[in-house]
Amino acid sequence: MILAQQVCKNFGNLKVLKGIDLTVPKGSVTCLIGPSGSGKSTFLRCVNHLEEFNAGRLYVDGELIGYEEKDGVLWEISEKKAARQRADIGMVFQSFNLFPHRTVIDNITEAPVQVKKMSPDAAHDKAMALLEEVGLAHKADAYPVQLSGGQQQRVAIARAVAMEPKLMLFDEPTSALDPELVGEVLAVMQRLAAQGMTMLVVTHEIGFAREVADQVVFMADGVVVESGRPEQVIDHPQHDRTQAFLSSLL
Repeated sequence: MILAQQVCKNFGNLKVLKGIDLTVPKGSVTCLIGPSGSGKSTFLRCVNHLEEFNAGRLYVDGELIGYEEKDGVLWEISEKKAARQRADIGMVFQSFNLFPHRTVIDNITEAPVQVKKMSPDAAHDKAMALLEEVGLAHKADAYPVQLSGGQQQRVAIARAVAMEPKLMLFDEPTSALDPELVGEVLAVMQRLAAQGMTMLVVTHEIGFAREVADQVVFMADGVVVESGRPEQVIDHPQHDRTQAFLSSLL
């Protein structure tokens, strides 16, 4: 589903990504772990072209993201084409990014109606089914301010899934939550994974990575240091940098 080849990203003189190679198979869950500032969130944003990358190639489902290649040269695609690519990639951020002036149900139905041209009735039915799935059908007419952080994040996940994406990106979806609310969000993500959704997750929740991920990728200083099955990377890390990071968390 994702193929990254030597992806590089600079902010001025600061090299944030220094040649990322990564493969995420369809229907799998990949967790990106690593210290703050290692480039995890930047890489995630490159996957749906919220950030332009400076070198390399990034493909989602076989399609080059953000650029067209002509005679070996990359040309940035139009904003309209980029928006079409993004419509197939769901993204859930640290901060929930719900529209504060719209109810929960309106937050979820807005994009399917406006972008995918779904009928309002069909979008409403789908939104209610998704709210049922995340345990929030009773909050359909509430406004975001009336919800806890965990409830807002579950609505944000439902909103992303309503677009029927082929890929879901999660950027530390539990980092802004109180500890007692983390579990309810991870449970929703776990159900998504069980349904076969391809997911790329930036997380500090090592227990979640161990339990749900098919692949764990440890990043530091803009490079992939180590990757493999959770039991390999988390329980038997080979690299000193990975060992030091995990020992600080576990």
